[in-house]
Amino acid sequence: MSSPLRHYRHRRPVKAAIIVLGGCLWSLGLPALAGENFAPDGHPRVQALIDELAARGLPRDWLVATLSRAEFRQQVLDAMAGAAERQLRWDEYRDIFIKPERIQGGVDFIAANREAFARAEAEYGVPAEIIAAIIGVETFYGRYTGSYKVLDSLATLAFRHPSRGDFFRGELAAFLEISNEQGVDPASLQGSYAGAMGYPQFIPTSYQAYAVDFDADGKRDLWDNPVDAIGSVGNYFARHGWQAGAPIVGEATGPATPPDDIAFNRTKPPYERVDALAAAGIRAQGSSLAASRQVIPLALEVADGETDYRLGYRNFYVITRYNHSHLYAMAVATLAERIREALEASA
Repeated sequence: MSSPLRHYRHRRPVKAAIIVLGGCLWSLGLPALAGENFAPDGHPRVQALIDELAARGLPRDWLVATLSRAEFRQQVLDAMAGAAERQLRWDEYRDIFIKPERIQGGVDFIAANREAFARAEAEYGVPAEIIAAIIGVETFYGRYTGSYKVLDSLATLAFRHPSRGDFFRGELAAFLEISNEQGVDPASLQGSYAGAMGYPQFIPTSYQAYAVDFDADGKRDLWDNPVDAIGSVGNYFARHGWQAGAPIVGEATGPATPPDDIAFNRTKPPYERVDALAAAGIRAQGSSLAASRQVIPLALEVADGETDYRLGYRNFYVITRYNHSHLYAMAVATLAERIREALEASA
């Protein structure tokens, strides 16, 4: 999850759109057949990757044997080709994730890993409910981590995707390095169609960059170890500039129709001044903000053509580094708030 495409998430459980499957058979000049494998014989680009990774120290025989087991999967290309035909409204997207069972699941997940969450907050400044909400949105606390063989997905995308092959070649290389380093069988690991893995759905380069061995057992295991996943999400957020104790998003009021001269819902650092928004009729509720403060103005479409306004702060932007969708960030922030409220009520 995610991300520079870190979470090309994210396949994610659900994105800000309804996905329509249906792609064509891409060949890059070669026929792509169901069941085709990627043995280096007859695949010069596969051989080139083996040569590159062998030069980095990976065993050549292991690389040949591993990539010879990878199979072309048309359904992976279909999933990648699926276009966002209709954007979900905020209330539709929200209702996918903000359910009693997911809120209670977050409370239970925190209770089962209390020490890890406390240590993650102490080391990284990220509250337990935020880390839990990320894992809750991504995989329902590890229940649903993907059903695609990561090796097949990444090989298919690396060598058969018509435009993003180079990107996924890097992900495949990282995946092979991780598998070899940690002594796991690459063909046994499952994840999303885009190669995102484990509790937090990191793609391989994010795994390499941000995963931590949070229980000090000598292995960074995001597939089966919730403690490592908790620490890794905390590390990801800290490395992307999370501000401990700072707000994420606040409510606002505004006109019935969003003003055309305000750029809403951009997932970049806060960029609109509070006084400029006030001049357009958009004002924070329940808090006083300096006129020169910059925020992310959010205009969230809901049922009956109405608009809910919010103001996102720096930490809202940080959440969008995990998944570049303002609706995703809103879902995480909302689920985290509900989990926190449930924890306080139970206490």
